[in-house]
Amino acid sequence: MARRKVSMDGNTAAAHVSYAFTEVAAIYPITPSSPMAEVTDTWSATNKNIFGEPAVNIFGERVKVMEMQSEAGAAGAVHGSLAAGALTTTYTASQGLLLMI
Repeated sequence: MARRKVSMDGNTAAAHVSYAFTEVAAIYPITPSSPMAEVTDTWSATNKNIFGEPAVNIFGERVKVMEMQSEAGAAGAVHGSLAAGALTTTYTASQGLLLMI
């Protein structure tokens, strides 16, 4: 069986891989940032990935995306979600990472 091929940029490819290994995504859209959080949010909301297939992770579930009000909120949500045992992802820009620290 031949694999389907789709051209995409590096951010979309990274979002595609991270989506598969994520149960919860805590995001805070900050400018400028990569489009990975927006791509993940879109796939979860529409239940369609880049191939037009159902957007599910390796457990067969849609990713639960939580948009927070600040980078501190995203960091707190990540810590809490990880402590509860969920595979968790956040996406940020360099200045967002400094705020999370």
